Amino acid sequence: MNEQDFIPKPYKNSIESGTISCQSPSNIALVKYWGKYGEQMPQNTSVSFTLSNCRTTTVLHFSKKESTNFEFEVFLDGKREEGFEPKIKKFFERIEIYVPFLRNYAFRIETENSFPHSSGIASSASGMSALAACLVEMEHQLSSVFNGDSSPSFKDKVLKSSFLARLGSGSAARSLEGPLVVWGAHADIEGSSQLFGTKYPYAVHQNFNNYQDTILLVDKGEKQVSSTVGHDLMHNNPYSQERFKEANANITRLKDVFASGDISEFIKIVESEALQLHAMMMASKPYFILMKPNTLEIINCIWEYRQEHKSTVCFTLDAGANVHVLYPETEKEQVQGFIANKLAAFCKNGEYIHDRVGLGAQFI
Repeated sequence: MNEQDFIPKPYKNSIESGTISCQSPSNIALVKYWGKYGEQMPQNTSVSFTLSNCRTTTVLHFSKKESTNFEFEVFLDGKREEGFEPKIKKFFERIEIYVPFLRNYAFRIETENSFPHSSGIASSASGMSALAACLVEMEHQLSSVFNGDSSPSFKDKVLKSSFLARLGSGSAARSLEGPLVVWGAHADIEGSSQLFGTKYPYAVHQNFNNYQDTILLVDKGEKQVSSTVGHDLMHNNPYSQERFKEANANITRLKDVFASGDISEFIKIVESEALQLHAMMMASKPYFILMKPNTLEIINCIWEYRQEHKSTVCFTLDAGANVHVLYPETEKEQVQGFIANKLAAFCKNGEYIHDRVGLGAQFI
């Protein structure tokens, strides 16, 4: 598929007003995407676990209007958030060609997260994917003839939602499905694309069923360098090309791991990917560090625990100080005890969030 395939035919219906709701989760990349080109295209393929509990619910109210400018307001937890609106305007400008009704309606975008807004968990993936899904459902209502012949399938709606979400936040492309989603074209992953995320298409060993993710909230402040700036700095990073090659090679390695159930190899790849992500930040010009001292304390505690208890717990990192603790469901009780008794001390105010892999967005 190419971008032209997402430009709709003229709509059949006229709707004066309405309300649409969607829930979409965050995700955590196992092989990291860091560096992009063009219009939100990834320099390397990534694969992620879709989460379940950390999600955004968006309610989109719309009413027809006469003016041709973009008109919208954004509310977070019931309060107007004008600071979010420039990003939404940029998103609308990018996607207008694919959802051309945007200028015909006034929108009220109400959004709330299941996790605290100040928790340090990036909400762009869940938030943008939820909004994209609402817009695709609205388009469905405008284009349907309600005779069963031209209604898009759920798969088609998810695909376009992922395509649109990518244009708001790259990682949002991976939040529409689950439990494993690939984004970025890769020779070893059938159906993979630069334009949207796709559900991992191959059999996955039962060792990875219902995998657990506890997010340790090490730092809840605003990052000193945004992800957007970090991605841009990869253009002049002296190690970027080798990093892109290594990430794509790790996709191939993980394909074998998912088939065989080899958790030991899974740990090596996932932890290496997390550290390489932050190594790229330290090698950027200008360089920067998003990890905090407690991030390193947690990593060392996990390594010690794994060795002492013959555990398969491991970590990954997002583009920040927080630590995602990954472990199979068979170790849930033991690892969650370890988190409560040991790792919570390194979290801000002792806060962490238990989560697990999920299945993606829900059209409400």
